[in-house]
Amino acid sequence: MCTTCGCGGESARIEGHRHDHDHAGDSRTIQLELDILAKNNAYAAENRTFFAGRGILALNLVSSPGSGKTALLVKTIGMLGERLESFVIEGDQQTSNDADRIRATGAPAVQINTGKGCHLDAHMVGHALETLAPTEGSVVFIENVGNLVCPAAFDLGESHKVTILSVTEGEDKPLKYPDMFAASDLVLLNKTDLLPHLDFDVAATIENARKVHPSVKVLQVSARTGEGMDAWIAWLSAARGMGLAGHPLGTAAE
Repeated sequence: MCTTCGCGGESARIEGHRHDHDHAGDSRTIQLELDILAKNNAYAAENRTFFAGRGILALNLVSSPGSGKTALLVKTIGMLGERLESFVIEGDQQTSNDADRIRATGAPAVQINTGKGCHLDAHMVGHALETLAPTEGSVVFIENVGNLVCPAAFDLGESHKVTILSVTEGEDKPLKYPDMFAASDLVLLNKTDLLPHLDFDVAATIENARKVHPSVKVLQVSARTGEGMDAWIAWLSAARGMGLAGHPLGTAAE
């Protein structure tokens, strides 16, 4: 269970960091879950202080497997170019495939392999930041493990959660996984270039998302064609500007 082992287990591996420790069994499951989440929240607070002190916009990107998160991220980094320096933390159970794709863009990336773990936690992210060393005023994209359940419970210290939902998934995903959509400030409806070939109701999907989170913003995008990407980039710039309000780097906001 995720909240019984919040660090992802002994098999979690972070590039440039050793994470060796034991996990003792405990029959008091409820109290243990509360302890795990409280400990995670303490690490998340440290990460948030790190980001705020450096004027860094941190985004927790969450989705089901196959939503096109990495392709969207590659496109985003290319569009941001030199306007906003990008750093990436990649979360997967195994392989460094996605981190390799990110590095091919020229953006620094650190891979976290969670082994049997199904999500990233704040402790993992904090150690990854030591290796990643993002610069002041940059954006840190945290691409979480593909999973719409467990990542909802774990604050990573991010400024915003962004859920990516592809049009190849069902319109009822927000109702099936309400905790994730309720925790997200933005939903990116990805792969819209496939809409002519699918029986997918965009309006129903947006309606369902707003049943769970009435004020959530939804943007329709295609990482392949670039459709809607300008609106996503504009949202990023606005989020960065809001985050820099009152910060010494605020004069550099887009």
